[in-house]
Amino acid sequence: MITRLVWLRNDLRIHDNTALHAACNEQEVKVLAVFIATPVQWRRHGMSPRQATFIYDNLIYLEQALTECQIPFLYHQCDDFNAAVRWLRNYCYKEEVKEIFYNRQYEVNERKRDLQLEMEIGKETICKGFDDGVILPPGSILNQKLQMYKIYTPFRTAFVRKLIASEISPLPSPKVRQGGGGQQKIPFFDYPHQKVDKKFPSGEKAALNRLRTFCQVGMPTYIQRRDLPGINGTSCLSPYLTIGVISPRQCLHELYVAYPDFLEKTDSSPFCWFSELIWREFYRHLIVAYPFLCMNKPFINWTDNIFWNKNPAALHAWQQGITGYPLVDAAMRQLNTIGWMHNRLRMITASFLVKNLLIDWRIGEQYFMSQLLDGDLAANNGGWQWAASTGTDAAPYFRIFNPTTQGKRYDPKGNFIRKWVPELNHVPDEYIYAPHAWLERNGAVLNYPEKIIDYQHTQKKTLAAFHAAKDYSFKISRKNSFMNKNS
Repeated sequence: MITRLVWLRNDLRIHDNTALHAACNEQEVKVLAVFIATPVQWRRHGMSPRQATFIYDNLIYLEQALTECQIPFLYHQCDDFNAAVRWLRNYCYKEEVKEIFYNRQYEVNERKRDLQLEMEIGKETICKGFDDGVILPPGSILNQKLQMYKIYTPFRTAFVRKLIASEISPLPSPKVRQGGGGQQKIPFFDYPHQKVDKKFPSGEKAALNRLRTFCQVGMPTYIQRRDLPGINGTSCLSPYLTIGVISPRQCLHELYVAYPDFLEKTDSSPFCWFSELIWREFYRHLIVAYPFLCMNKPFINWTDNIFWNKNPAALHAWQQGITGYPLVDAAMRQLNTIGWMHNRLRMITASFLVKNLLIDWRIGEQYFMSQLLDGDLAANNGGWQWAASTGTDAAPYFRIFNPTTQGKRYDPKGNFIRKWVPELNHVPDEYIYAPHAWLERNGAVLNYPEKIIDYQHTQKKTLAAFHAAKDYSFKISRKNSFMNKNS
């Protein structure tokens, strides 16, 4: 009997799992599943302890589901990707595994790992990779010059056009197999442990329930509520999508079920929410087309010449949520406490670090990854480069979020702020964004820091820094052009 091995990575589910479905398409073959923990590699990539714990918790549910399908589950831990490839090669040789099935990951190191496996596994074993964590595979959405789009809106237009012409639906879970099964106790990874907030229960069933409930209950008012951090106006599905407890195709399917014509109504809440999924696709397509985005490089070259501040005290204040700007502080404390942050707040806090404190966006990107439950290189890097005006389809460098103006617009009564900054609980609504003015007027006790920077002053300083970097790059470019012309 032929033996097939399914290598599980960020696809911790049995429903709509392309590699698992393909491996199980014949009952006459033996199918095994394996998960390989690589904690040393995770440390290099800056994975948060919360995400490692979330992976482990969901792995327990997945192992149970596989056992019910009579698919034996294997667990192995080794240091890094190189060790994982060596272990797979030896295991396949020992157990006479004829085929390895896996769903592709698109980051640079992960792609190198898969290529290494294909090169080292030997002729006796065939590697079969699948595009699973995306709706449409990278490289399938190109402009008229057969190049990757650099701007989101035309990418979205082309994406929707191709989607309408495609037949995409979720795959069923494997049928119960014969003669398999058997549980293996999974020890916790050799990695720091951090409890996951009860806001994010583990398991495929919990993720699907959240998706369906959101489509039925939360979707009708999504446009009106999605930018308000003080209420539950978003789906909060990103942690499940990141590690593959749920797939984007399942999200698309539930949208079709609840709103069959949503792609035709581009001003509707369902289409607006689906556009966020397309952003997720956009960033994945980008890191395949431009691998240097995975290597701490900005998309816009001249922004590498910006003279960034080295200010440990300001960085610490931002990280700990003690900047004196209530919305920034509340957002950062939410991140530090539950490992998740509302998307509007991600933009505001990122803009504050880069364009008010003038601290390198890469430092903020790394800090987010160290805390996020939904830490995802493509999306996190894309978001930070957008906010920092260094990336493709980025905000213009002269656009600087004013955290006070943003707060008054999206959390006018300070409900979100009071939840995460309890020092301000007794400050009246009209003073929530200027608590020290209320303190001076009333002589109250306020254990909350003064603003660490003056917004207007830092705005001018940042614009000057960006202008200087752009001018310097232009002069260097002209000099190089002149030298090449006369060489």
